[in-house]
Amino acid sequence: MAGFFKDDNKQRRDAEIPSGSMADIAFLLLIFFLVTTTINVDTGIGMTLPPKLEQNQEPPPVKERNMLKVLVNAEGQVLIEEEPASVAQIRGEVRRHVLNYGKQPDYAVSPSDAVISIKTDAKTTYQTYIKVLDEVWMAYREIWGQVARTGQLPNGETVLQKTYPSYQEYRASLEPGEENVIRESIGANISIAEPDLGN
Repeated sequence: MAGFFKDDNKQRRDAEIPSGSMADIAFLLLIFFLVTTTINVDTGIGMTLPPKLEQNQEPPPVKERNMLKVLVNAEGQVLIEEEPASVAQIRGEVRRHVLNYGKQPDYAVSPSDAVISIKTDAKTTYQTYIKVLDEVWMAYREIWGQVARTGQLPNGETVLQKTYPSYQEYRASLEPGEENVIRESIGANISIAEPDLGN
C-alpha cells in the first residue's frame, strides 16, 4: 500500500506543461497575423499628370470657349463660370460642356478640346475640394459608362465592336498594353490651378 502512494506522487511531479512549444505557437501566431493583416496606407488622389514642358516652352493655348471654370472661394461657395452653383450642379455642367460638340457657343467645341479648370482658395476645406473633384470625375465616368454600354460616342460614331454593362467591365476586359479606346476618344482634361492665397 505504501508503495502504491509513492508511485502516485511521482506521476504527479512528472506532469508539466511543456513551455518550450508555447513559444513556438506564439511565434507562429505572430507570423500569421503579420502576413494576413492589411495596413491602411494613405494613397492620396490618383491622377495622371501631363508631361513636363521643356524649358522655355510655352504651355499649349486653350481657347476660352473650351475651358469650363469651376471656382471654390474662401467661404466654400462654388462658382461655375463666375455664377453661383451647388456642388451637385457640377456634374451636369461638365457633361454639357464636354458633350457639346460645338452646338452651344458657351461650351466646348469637342470632347477632346474640353478642359475643366478647378481653382480653389487657400482657405477652402479639403472635403469641399474633394467633393468638387469627385463630381468632375463622376461626370466623366458617366460619359465613359454610356459609351461602354452603347459602343458609340454621343455623336453617334461607333468606337467599340461590342458593348459592356459598365465602363469598369470594359476596362477590366482590356489586355495589358491594349489601348483604352473610350479614354482616347473622350479624355479627361482637368486643370487644377494653384489655390488663391487670398491676400
